[in-house]
Amino acid sequence: MAGAAVSISTAARSLLHRGYTHRPPAAASSLRSIISRPPALRAPVSSLHSGTKSGASASRGRGEVEGSEIIFLGTGTSEGIPRVSCLTNPSKTCPVCTKAAEAGNKNRRRNTSILIRHVTASGTSNILVDAGKFFYHSALQWFPIFGLRRIDAVLITHSHADAIGGFDDLRDWTNNVQPHIPIYVAQRDFEVMQKTHYYLVDTSVVLPGAAVSELQFNIIKEEPFTVHNLKVTPLPVWHGEGYRSLGFRFGDVCYISDASEIPDETYELMYNCDLLVLDAIRPDRSSSTHFGLPRALAEVRKIKPRRTLFTGMMHLMDHDKVNEDLLKLKEIEGLDVQLSYDGLCVPVRL
Repeated sequence: MAGAAVSISTAARSLLHRGYTHRPPAAASSLRSIISRPPALRAPVSSLHSGTKSGASASRGRGEVEGSEIIFLGTGTSEGIPRVSCLTNPSKTCPVCTKAAEAGNKNRRRNTSILIRHVTASGTSNILVDAGKFFYHSALQWFPIFGLRRIDAVLITHSHADAIGGFDDLRDWTNNVQPHIPIYVAQRDFEVMQKTHYYLVDTSVVLPGAAVSELQFNIIKEEPFTVHNLKVTPLPVWHGEGYRSLGFRFGDVCYISDASEIPDETYELMYNCDLLVLDAIRPDRSSSTHFGLPRALAEVRKIKPRRTLFTGMMHLMDHDKVNEDLLKLKEIEGLDVQLSYDGLCVPVRL
């Protein structure tokens, strides 16, 4: 049953994250070849920058909001940007990582994650999507700026470390802010958590007096469910051959952070999407587990959202340079597409 709470009585040994790697990056290709092949023109749409705020300009400090919004806590790959290997390379051949090391630079990216601040007449709820390896650092930076305190639920896209590696850090919330946090996760990913986070799934193995995250696991199926009065529709995708991951639709927003293929049946769930947040790891080609920018743009043309923000970018994606090229697509074919960045806040209709 979707959303049914799960209780586990036995513990399992920790299992290493089933990770994935990417080939060493080749020189980034120019986006001119992508831009020069437009399909039929579409009517112009509103600018990406209309109705968006950066972390610096959106700071409230009091949690005061007028409507629902999405806050991008992380927009990078599993290893994050900058890479230590690039910063310590004597030849300094990676301009993106060099820029990312500067405070406030939009090339600095942590693990992909968003927080949905859902505002209704009855109150506001904070729904987190994924809590990866860098979650603590993302929360440390963005929660105070946006006036966030509680985490009312966590939705899990998949069970790689960049999506669940920060579970242990949720103890700060359940020790000091709230008694527990509901986790919404597919059965296959919960089974991984029984091994990687066995002491959080079955807290009976924890020594008396030890403080760990108090998490309530709810198994979801590939069918709509409700979290704090917000209807959430899973968007099943492939994240590499044979590996299922979930995107989510809430209101007019479709979020797919980790994908190499979108099944035909999932496109039907994305009809009339206003804002699409989509995986785009590198500028020139796809990897075995992620869309590259050319494929991501092809998906945008197929899905036809009003606007698109790309996420999950590696260090070949220079924020300003790629966005400058993407702006040309709006002039040529009416596509409103841009790279997102950590700390971006977007008002949404939920």
